[in-house]
Amino acid sequence: MAKKSITARDQKRIEMIERYAAKRAELKRLGDQEGLAKLPRNSSPTRRKNRCIETGRPRGYMRQFGLSRISFREHASRGEIPGVTKASW
Repeated sequence: MAKKSITARDQKRIEMIERYAAKRAELKRLGDQEGLAKLPRNSSPTRRKNRCIETGRPRGYMRQFGLSRISFREHASRGEIPGVTKASW
């Protein structure tokens, strides 16, 4: 499980991205590079890191489910994810 401080930091970034999204879009539309540079760095969407919603794990993230590979496997084994079955051939 990821440290709470790291997940909290990422959550703070997500909130900042949402707060500055309209202003950032307007500056991009106008082509104002200096104005964009003056915005906070954490307001850029590329600074966001995809993390597992359960554990906060950044690696092995499955975008379709919002889970890491480990959490996904546990849920799939218990049959908690509809449409997912163990492969057999």
